[in-house]
Amino acid sequence: MARWMPAAVMAAAIGLAGCSDGARRELILATTTSVQDAGLLDSLLPPFERAQRVRVKVIAVGTGAALEMARRGDADVVIAHAPELERRYEEDGSLVGGRLVMRNDFVLVGPPEDSAGARSAGGLDAAMRAIAAAGRFVSRGDGSGTEARELALWRDAGVAPDSIAERVETGQGQGATLLVASERGAYTLTDRATFTVLGPRLGLAIVSAGDPRLVNEYRAHRVRSDDARAGARAQAFLEYLVSAEAQELIGRFGMSRHGRELFIPASSG
Repeated sequence: MARWMPAAVMAAAIGLAGCSDGARRELILATTTSVQDAGLLDSLLPPFERAQRVRVKVIAVGTGAALEMARRGDADVVIAHAPELERRYEEDGSLVGGRLVMRNDFVLVGPPEDSAGARSAGGLDAAMRAIAAAGRFVSRGDGSGTEARELALWRDAGVAPDSIAERVETGQGQGATLLVASERGAYTLTDRATFTVLGPRLGLAIVSAGDPRLVNEYRAHRVRSDDARAGARAQAFLEYLVSAEAQELIGRFGMSRHGRELFIPASSG
């Protein structure tokens, strides 16, 4: 049994194994697209799958869609990054046992020449107003945590998104939205990890970063279930994500290829 498993979860897993015919079981993970697009799951999932003989089926969608999957019982675990929205699903009982797994930050990106003058506008609110007045903006428009943060930033800046003539919505994930923004010479909001991974393919540059409102926290939640075996697998996965093994993988991810960590593990404080 893997060394990261606490006694209670180990006992549950042993019980499951005793009832099993040895076949690999499945755990459905609904996750925000930014985690998938950055490539983190390719490093993070295999140790858990090998140790638990579980196949993790990943469904990468916007946070809003992932949380609705939880409400319907169509997933076992959710990774999301929209704290206020997540709380609603915790309060109605759809999500239980939420754990902070990692964080990074959002960045505002746009054409390198910064045609709207966002970089020199003087702070995040001023940058948003400059883009609204003189730039194109591409929104995910998919109910994601990124879109929720974008809409909050418009509100803080005193701008009604519907009033921006050059704002379009892709209805797609983070990677696809970055590609559209690059093609259109437009601005967009993105998590730093996905931007770092896709950066060489994009004609975009960071125009605003570092504001405290751009902190981006990822939490994992178990979906409420009447299936004891599915619940035990989901709990084992939550415990794995915050284990020393997984936290070390998160902290190392991106270092060899990009020279920097793309996600900061929760264990770093």
